[in-house]
Amino acid sequence: MLLYSLFISMVILTENVHLASGRTSFPNTSDDGLLTLNDKELIPYFNQTLSPHSKLGETCNKTVSSQEALTKNKTDLSNGPLKKYRIVSYYGHPKSSRMGILGQLSPNELVSRLKKQAQAYSKLDPCHPAIPAIELITTVAQRTPGANGLYYHKTSSADIERYATLAKENGMLLILDVQLGRDSIIHQVQMLNQYLKLPYVSLAIDTEFHVRARQTPGVQLGHVDGNHIQTAVRYINDLIEKNHLPDKVIIVHQFKYGVIGNKHAIKPTNHVEVVLNFDGFGRAKNKKDGYRLLVKNQPVQYGGFKLFYKQDTPLLTPKDVLNLDPTPVFIDYQ
Repeated sequence: MLLYSLFISMVILTENVHLASGRTSFPNTSDDGLLTLNDKELIPYFNQTLSPHSKLGETCNKTVSSQEALTKNKTDLSNGPLKKYRIVSYYGHPKSSRMGILGQLSPNELVSRLKKQAQAYSKLDPCHPAIPAIELITTVAQRTPGANGLYYHKTSSADIERYATLAKENGMLLILDVQLGRDSIIHQVQMLNQYLKLPYVSLAIDTEFHVRARQTPGVQLGHVDGNHIQTAVRYINDLIEKNHLPDKVIIVHQFKYGVIGNKHAIKPTNHVEVVLNFDGFGRAKNKKDGYRLLVKNQPVQYGGFKLFYKQDTPLLTPKDVLNLDPTPVFIDYQ
């Protein structure tokens, strides 16, 4: 049986520092063959050499199986990154070493290790080069009501700005993760509006931390209705259209059957790709079974897979991950 990730309460000072939204200039060279964002072509903006092993458009040779990336009978009508690329991310919070690898490394160490981890996937599948991404928890579910009574604490604007700058300067994506507590998905997405207007920023939803009234995150297992996730999908789609942004990705985390209800209501749009990310930790066989149950057998569009450097037994290799069916296009490490 896969173990449930225990919630770690934190006290974080919140600062009121704002990151300017709008189009952003990006570095346009890369000395390690990985993604370099280019302001000249934001849609799509992944058109450079991402891997030392191939160039986009050239014949490439995989060293893994050729499973389909799209889940059964699903299509991608967007111009998003997942049609041609794979995202490899590091997950966590800068104020906690227990919530993921992001909080265990200095920014420079994070960039170096993440790029190497992404390169491992590009080498195995140069047909779909890997984009490094930082997945930053922006609302931390907690076991006390907090000032707002909604059982979550906001990550400071200063921390979000720091990692947005780090991602931009190193040609990476930034994925903003919400843990919800008793709050609604759409409210937490709206709180991130200024950051989601940046062309290299996308969204992730940690479903298991969303609890009802009289429930507590980390004590009771959370639940999210697919209709509420779809409200966020439509919101991001409208944000993209109104601000002329490149198409984005929404990552929906799940580790256990029943955490997401009405999954059939989740529908990708012309501007938003949706990944169902299996994020349970434990034995390798159980993780593979969970991916089959929650991603392959309940398809939405794309599959994602989380790996835990310390809790997985054993840690699956990049080759193991790419041989899953469907092939994950989003891989995150915690």
